[in-house]
Amino acid sequence: MADTSDRISQLKIDRNAPAKAERSVLLPGIAVAVVLAGLAWWLFFSSGSATVLVETDIARKPPSAAAANSVLDASGYVVARRQTTVSSKVTGKVVQVFVEEGMRVEKDQVVALLDDTTQQAQLSLTKAQADSARALLDEIEAQLRNAELERDRLRDLAARNLASQSSLDAAEATFDQLSARLQTGRENVKVAMRNIAIAEDSLSNMTIKAPFAGMVVSKNAQPGEMISPISAGGGFTRTGICTVVDTESLEIEVDVNEAYIQRVEAGQLVTATLDAYSDWRIPAEVIAIVPTADRQKATVRVRIGFLERDERVLRDMGVKVAFMGSDMPAVTADDVQGVMIAGEGLRSDTSGDFVWLVKNGSVEKRSVQIGGHRDRPQVLIVNGLTIGDTIVRSSEAPLAAGYSIKTN
Repeated sequence: MADTSDRISQLKIDRNAPAKAERSVLLPGIAVAVVLAGLAWWLFFSSGSATVLVETDIARKPPSAAAANSVLDASGYVVARRQTTVSSKVTGKVVQVFVEEGMRVEKDQVVALLDDTTQQAQLSLTKAQADSARALLDEIEAQLRNAELERDRLRDLAARNLASQSSLDAAEATFDQLSARLQTGRENVKVAMRNIAIAEDSLSNMTIKAPFAGMVVSKNAQPGEMISPISAGGGFTRTGICTVVDTESLEIEVDVNEAYIQRVEAGQLVTATLDAYSDWRIPAEVIAIVPTADRQKATVRVRIGFLERDERVLRDMGVKVAFMGSDMPAVTADDVQGVMIAGEGLRSDTSGDFVWLVKNGSVEKRSVQIGGHRDRPQVLIVNGLTIGDTIVRSSEAPLAAGYSIKTN
């Protein structure tokens, strides 16, 4: 029993006993390892060994003074304020068409002829009726002259009691009757002449003319087809001969976000660039701001007029416009100093505006001076960069000077 008690007592832990040497060494070792890891991390990043994925942009020469100093950019289309589909007043069959796409026509130029057989016959009939009315009028005038002579003769005889009163009364009645018929005949001649005018107008409707000078942009009918001012259904009747556009009425329509419409005003100078001619700057100005907004798109329509006309400007062409501010300097494109960069690449801190300049695979902070407005897709940098410099447009992580970068 005593043996058993001694053995149990040996199992007790003496808490006052000193710790083993290896335990006392372990904790300081862990602390040193943590410090060394932190130091290695700091040295790794401060030495520029961090690699961040970025998107870059190239500093470019400003395309023009207007683009560099515009207060707002927008895009739209060239439209024609005056265009028409030339048709006829009546239904008829096309006999000849004298125009083709791309042909220029003058005002009242004949563009097509319709079958006028019926109208020619109607005009001949009304002319015959007018001739008949005039002939009847001549006959009545002759009868009236004879009746007038008969009446005067009987008046003389009756004054000498050589003719009865009844004979004189009959002569008077005949004269009055013929006078009335003469007036009716004259009115009938007027009616006949108006019928001729109507028939001539119907005949003239068979000749289709251009309502104004312009360019033919589409030819819709061919000889032998039927044409009508209203659709007859079934697709066999045309509603127009051709479409004519007044090239002098071409203008630009753009939709401006309503949040920026305060930057636009009537008479404001604009520089337009056609998508088809990206190097051609066309001077223009704001004609009017349409006083209504599009609820679905939250935009306001702006009309812009060309200050110079050119045959290269065509209807429905895509166009980009730059609305110029009142403080824009009067310089040419070659006089614009600085470079253009993406607005996303411009950054600011307490020391001012700067960009991350890419050099030898790493970045450095470069202070810059901007010109114009900063809240635009393209920003003018007047000092701090040169043409061809590469900057960071966006990065997947925050940057610091000396960071290595990798482009996607």
